[in-house]
Order: sequence, then C-alpha cells, then structure tokens
Amino acid sequence: MLPREELLKGIEDRDEIARIIDKAEQALKTWEVALTDFLSPPVLAQVRQIFGRLTEIEFCASGGYPQAERQRVGMARSEVGIDATQIEVAALDIAGNFLFDPANHRDFLGAILGSGIVREKVGDIIVLGERGAQVIVVPEMVEFLETTLVQVRSVPVKTQRIDLNEIRVRPPQKKEIATVEASTRLDAIASAGFGMSRSKMTDAIASGDVRVNWKEITQASYAVKKGDLISVRGKGRLEVNEVDVTKKQRYRVQLTRYI
Repeated sequence: MLPREELLKGIEDRDEIARIIDKAEQALKTWEVALTDFLSPPVLAQVRQIFGRLTEIEFCASGGYPQAERQRVGMARSEVGIDATQIEVAALDIAGNFLFDPANHRDFLGAILGSGIVREKVGDIIVLGERGAQVIVVPEMVEFLETTLVQVRSVPVKTQRIDLNEIRVRPPQKKEIATVEASTRLDAIASAGFGMSRSKMTDAIASGDVRVNWKEITQASYAVKKGDLISVRGKGRLEVNEVDVTKKQRYRVQLTRYI
C-alpha cells in the first residue's frame, strides 16, 4: 500500500489525486497497467510531484500528440514498466462548414458534453477554423460520438475517427521578452510578460485567473523564479528563463511567452 496521507499532504485536488492513488495501488496489486481518464494540467503537475518520488511505481502521460495539455496517465509496477504506446487515446475529426456560424473551443466542448459524455473522457480540442475541429477522446467513446455528435451550434457535422498522425497542431508561437523589475513579484513579472497593466494583472491574480506551474496563486507578491511557468486564463503561458541581479540590485528577467 502507498503512504496515502503523506502523498496527499498539501495537495490542492485531493479527491481527484486520491482516485489516482487508488489506480496506482490497483497497478501494484494486479501487476498490470492502470490508466486514468484525461487529467487537466494542474492535476498532471500534482501527479508528477507525487509519483516522481515513488520508487515502486512507474508512470507515463500521453494526450495523443506532443504538446497536449490534457493527458491520460498510465501506471505500472516499476518491474513491469510503461511507455506512451500503452496509453490508449483516439482522435476524431468533427467536420462542417463554420464559415457563417463560427464555433470556438467552448462550442465544440459543449456539443460533446451535451451528448452525455463527461469531461474526463475528453482530451484536447483543436479548433480548425471554418472547417471544424479535432478532438482527442478515450477509445471507448469513438463509436458513440460518431453516431451522436451531428451538430455544433447551427452547423451539421460529420464526426469520424482519424489516425493520431492526422492531428493538425500548429507549433506554439513564441515571443522572447526581456524586462528589468524592482522585484520578482508575480504581478510585476506577469504584467511585463503579458503586456498588461500592473493593476489589471493584480485583479486577475486576486480573481484566481493566474497559475504558477499550474497551481492557482492569489497573492500578487508571490516571488517567481527561474523555470516557473505562469499561465493567465485566456492569455496563454509565460516561461521564466533567466533571473539575474543587476549592479543596481534590480532583476533582469528573460521570458518566453507562448501565444
């Protein structure tokens, strides 16, 4: 048995992580691979934090393509081992003419969930503009969605399975940013990186719209450091690459913004 209470100490998503620990214990008992459903980036970060320090269990995550945000986790005894090929995911193409009634990520997700599927069975949704979208799901949902997902907004769609190598993902756009600040406060670094006013960033932090390494941070004074990943809802992500102290005791920060 795993040291459950010790592993859950300080964890934000306790209920979800507890269910994943159940899966890990199942893998230990059965000597077989145990799979989770799709996990959000914050939960994935916590899984890596927990399982990265365990020697008896090995884990691997995959969401169907390298940049996937939502991923399934597979777990197995260390003696058994696991790799990404054992994590089953499937891709669907949702094709329609959205030229006169454009649909966004929320529209496609709403149509999928409206068919009766729970969020955990759905991975990333890649919106392809006027021609539709592609979505990653657990394999057992493929046939159901091919039959039931026939409309998004007012647009009739055809939903069919495609190979994972047909996923059309554009590489993330990057912008390199350099800034000099009086401190490494989250509100200062994030406002510089995202091109927002300090007051608007402070409001976003207080509203729970800002995460550091996928963990919600509500203190504007939180000190960021090299290697941190800052995300703001609706604005993308920001990576802290370098933090150097100048002769005037200010902080020169090198950032990469992913749009």
